Amino acid sequence: MTSRRNDTSSPASARPDAATGQHDGSLARSLGHGQMAMIAMGSALGTGLFLGSGEAIGIAGPAVIISFALGSLIAASVALAMGEMASRHPVRGGFGTLAARYLSPFWGYLSRWLYWIVTVCVTGAELVACAAYLAYWVPAIPLWAGIILFAAVILAINLSSVGSFGAVEFVLSSIKVIAVFVFIVIGAVLVIFGLPSAPASGFVELTADGGFAPMGWAPVWIALSVVMFSFGGIELLSITAAEAKDPARSIRTAARTTIVRLAFFYVFCIGIVLCLVPWRQAAGTGEEVATSPFVMVFDRIGIPGAADITNVLVLIAALSAANANLYAGSRMIHSLAADGLAPRFAAVTTARRVPVVGIALSSIGLVGAALLAFSGVGGVFGYMMSLVVFAVIMVWALILITYIRFRRSGITGATFRMPGGILAAGAGLVGLLAVFATVTVRPSMQIAALVGVPAVLIATVLYVAVARRRIDPSDIEDAFEEAESMR
Repeated sequence: MTSRRNDTSSPASARPDAATGQHDGSLARSLGHGQMAMIAMGSALGTGLFLGSGEAIGIAGPAVIISFALGSLIAASVALAMGEMASRHPVRGGFGTLAARYLSPFWGYLSRWLYWIVTVCVTGAELVACAAYLAYWVPAIPLWAGIILFAAVILAINLSSVGSFGAVEFVLSSIKVIAVFVFIVIGAVLVIFGLPSAPASGFVELTADGGFAPMGWAPVWIALSVVMFSFGGIELLSITAAEAKDPARSIRTAARTTIVRLAFFYVFCIGIVLCLVPWRQAAGTGEEVATSPFVMVFDRIGIPGAADITNVLVLIAALSAANANLYAGSRMIHSLAADGLAPRFAAVTTARRVPVVGIALSSIGLVGAALLAFSGVGGVFGYMMSLVVFAVIMVWALILITYIRFRRSGITGATFRMPGGILAAGAGLVGLLAVFATVTVRPSMQIAALVGVPAVLIATVLYVAVARRRIDPSDIEDAFEEAESMR
C-alpha cells in the first residue's frame, strides 16, 4: 500500500496555511515521560478521590476501602494493557486507533466517540467541583460563576503550546501528588501516634458505627459504580503517546508508575479519612457535597489553617483533572477528524500545533455544566459522574478486548508486557461487567444508561449512514506508519 503522508490533502500532513498560519494537523512530539505520567495522574487523581469519595463512603461505609482496592485492580489491567499496546504503537487517537486496526473501524470509531463524551463530562464535573471548593470560602458566589471562572483558566492553558501545557500540568499534578503523600504521612501519624491536642484515633472508627460493612457486603459492589469514576483518566497514557518525545520509554515508565501511585493513594487516603472521621459524617449528604472529606479531617482535628490549605490543594487537584480532560478530548476529536470520522475542520491546528477547533468542540462540557448549575438542577455532579462511569466501562472493555486481539496476533516489539497477559485482561473484563451490573440497582446509573444507550445507538446509526463511507483505511495505516517511524 502506498503511504499518503506526503499528500497535502490529508489532515495529517501538517501543511501550514500561508494566510492563517494554521496547520492542517499533525501534533507536536514535545512531552517527556515525567510529563506524560503526571498528565495521566492529573486526570485520574482528582474529584473522584477528593469529592466523589463522600458518595462512595455513604454507599458502603468503611468497607468502601475494599471497593477502592478492587477498582485499582481493574484499572491496573486497563492501564497496563494500554501501556503495552501503546509502547508498540504510539499512534494518534491512542486506544481508539488500535481498536480500529485490531477489531474493526466501527469499534475504533465508537470507542473514540465514547471517550470524547467521557472527557466532555469529566471536564464539566471537575469544574463543578472547583466551584464547590471555591464556595467553601465564598458561599455567596453562584456555582455557575465559579465554573465560568475556572473554565477560562483551563482554556488559556490548553490554547498554549503542548510543551507549555505539559509543563503547567506537570506542576499542578506534582502539587497534588506531594499533597496527597503529605496527607497520608500526617494522617498516619494522627491515626497511630496522635498529637498533644489530639490523641491517636487508632482504627476504632472503622467498626464503631455498625461494623466494617454496616449495610452488608452488597454495597461494596454497588460502590464500585462511584469508585470507577476515580480511576477514569488513565486512558491518557495512550492518548499522550502521539505527542511523546520518546514514546517507548515514556509509556513504559508512565504505565508502571501511574497505576502504583493511584492504588496507593486511593486506598491509603480513604483508609485514613475513615479512621479519623466517622463514616456517616464523611459521607456528607450524598450527591450534594459541600466540602471534601479531606477538608473534614482537618476541620475535625482543629489544626489552624489546615482545612483552608487542604481546600486549596483539592481545588488544584480538580482544576488539574479538568485541564487534562480538556486536553484529552481535544486530541481525541482531532484524531477522529484526521481519520474522516468527524468534520475535517476539527483536524486544523494552530501554528503551535494546538488543535484549537478540537478544544472549542470539547468545551461543550464547560458550557453544559455552567447551564445546569445556572438552572438550579440538583445532583449535577452525581449524575455527570454516573454518565462518565457508564461510558468509561464501555471504553475500558473495548481496550481490554483490543488487547486480547493484539496479543493473539503475535505482534512483538512492545517495551514491556502486562503481567498475566490475556488472563489478566479477562479478569479485568469480568470486573467491568460486575460494575456495569450495578445499573440494575442504582438509580443514577439507570439514568446514565437511559442517556448512554441511546447515545451509542445514535453513534451506530451515524456510522452506518455517514461515517462508514468516509473511512479510508490508509488513514489508519498512515497513523501506524508515522508511529513506527517515531519509535
